[in-house]
Amino acid sequence: MRCIANVFTVILFIFQFGACAQPQTPSLDDELGQLLMVGFRGMEVDSLNHIYQDIKEHNIGGVILFDYDVPNRIADRNVQNPKQVRMLVQSLQELGTTPLFIAIDQEGGRVNRLKSRYGFPAIPSADYLGSLNNADSTRFYYDNQAQLLSGLGINVNFAPVVDINTNPENPVIGSIERSYSSDTTIVTEQAALAVQAYTNQGVAPVLKHFPGHGSSTKDSHLGIVDVTQTWIPSELSPYRSLIQANDAPAVMTAHIFNKSIDQDWPATLSSKTINGVLRDDLGFKGVVFSDDMQMGAIRNEYGLETAIEQALNAGVDVLVFANNTIYDAEIADKAITIIKQLIAEKRVPEQTIRAALKRIATLKQTLQ
Repeated sequence: MRCIANVFTVILFIFQFGACAQPQTPSLDDELGQLLMVGFRGMEVDSLNHIYQDIKEHNIGGVILFDYDVPNRIADRNVQNPKQVRMLVQSLQELGTTPLFIAIDQEGGRVNRLKSRYGFPAIPSADYLGSLNNADSTRFYYDNQAQLLSGLGINVNFAPVVDINTNPENPVIGSIERSYSSDTTIVTEQAALAVQAYTNQGVAPVLKHFPGHGSSTKDSHLGIVDVTQTWIPSELSPYRSLIQANDAPAVMTAHIFNKSIDQDWPATLSSKTINGVLRDDLGFKGVVFSDDMQMGAIRNEYGLETAIEQALNAGVDVLVFANNTIYDAEIADKAITIIKQLIAEKRVPEQTIRAALKRIATLKQTLQ
């Protein structure tokens, strides 16, 4: 009788719970970290580093690497040499249950985190390649860079810059050779070659800075930048062409005021700009990354809660907190707490969050 009773108990257990434990579907709260990309200090990662907890406990979606630590004014951040970077990236990926976006700004020229002094091959500026305007040369450099990034495990490059060089004196674009040209056709053609090289190697290129930063006269790292009087509609041309060709998996927003599009909010916080122009008018269906949410143009003008609420409702999918203008080891925890509150209070619709998470997951699947 005892044997029969034991068999009955087993059958009842299987009936109620299934023969094998089924994996639990993650709750929405568990997935909110996917909306964040965070910067950190360290050539390697241990359990005392906040990024360890950000990945293990908060399931953040990505990290961004730098060579230079701006707050400390020292070239001692995440990049030492190729072997060290490869091991750092591998250790970061091993921490998470969800694959991470591992991002870097590797444009070439001045904006180049993997510098030759660390043992990496040099890459010329966009201005140089645009002035050559030779497809073979451009393809050569970007193929090599794409292979380098892929070999290191870096799967997101915040490049190419598709800003039009309408103001050569621009302190953050033209004057430091980040734009290919003042000719929209050259910009589009050069950017297309970059996009092709990176996607061929499983690296997501990110077009920036939407809807166009080339005409600015100030630096949005420091404060408000208004391009209303200088921006021209043709600055959208590279985005339109690359989106129509299905060559744009991701776009980064600019922290610029453009009152010809939105009278009230800078692009990163503007639904008229992102949901309106980028998604509805241009037909973009990929992932939208914010520029660094800690830059002065956002941090000095809006509280963290307002900035997060506006950005998510505007159509931003990944909020980037680079921790390299200011440094806040608790930023992931703060941001997730705010997002939960915004959802609970219905200030950000749940369907908006789920749509962003779906776009993020879709892009990550293409990178595996």
